[in-house]
Amino acid sequence: MLEIVKLQVKYGAITALNGISLSVKPGQIVTMIGANGAGKSTLLRAISGLIGVVGGDIIFDNTSIANLPAHRIVGRGISHAPEGRMIFANLTVKENLEMGAYLRKDKSGIDSDLERVFALFPRLKERVNQRGGTLSGGEQQMLAVGRALMARPRMLLLDEPSLGIGPILVKAIFSTIVEINKDLGMTILLVEQNAHMALKIAHYGYVLETGRIILEGPSSEIARNEQVRKAYLSE
Repeated sequence: MLEIVKLQVKYGAITALNGISLSVKPGQIVTMIGANGAGKSTLLRAISGLIGVVGGDIIFDNTSIANLPAHRIVGRGISHAPEGRMIFANLTVKENLEMGAYLRKDKSGIDSDLERVFALFPRLKERVNQRGGTLSGGEQQMLAVGRALMARPRMLLLDEPSLGIGPILVKAIFSTIVEINKDLGMTILLVEQNAHMALKIAHYGYVLETGRIILEGPSSEIARNEQVRKAYLSE
């Protein structure tokens, strides 16, 4: 479904991604783990059209989407729940979710997807008329994921969904990610510093280090790798 080919991204003179290649098959959860500054978020931003690509290609459903405007990439079927959540603080929960469907015209479909998001995240239904900025960190993360789903994507990009969230809600978020993948058949590319949780739910994984992929394989194999265990899975 998604093919990254020798991708290069720079911030000025600094190379953030140095010729990385990876693929995501339909129906998979693929995770990207690595330290801060490895280039994980940059990769998702490049796929989403939020940052320009200087080399290589991004192919989605056999069509290049490299350097397309972000709204056109959403229209192609890719949604992004960004790091830091980036919800609209002054809008209500419902208004935030409706913003996720801004490209859509099918009102009945939007209404049914709204109910689907509330079924996935009952807390959001309880706070439907509450302003986004007054929600807890975990609730804001639920809202960011729900907003991304409202575009009815075929691929969901999740950037650090566990960041700044308490352990109980982290488990709930990851459980819902699995539910989204299994019940909705959603393909997911997950960037996550909580390597243990990410590898537990993913089918396939990549380890990114300073803009390069240093390891890839089935997530169960990566979790057993001694180098990965020492760097990312030690208690």
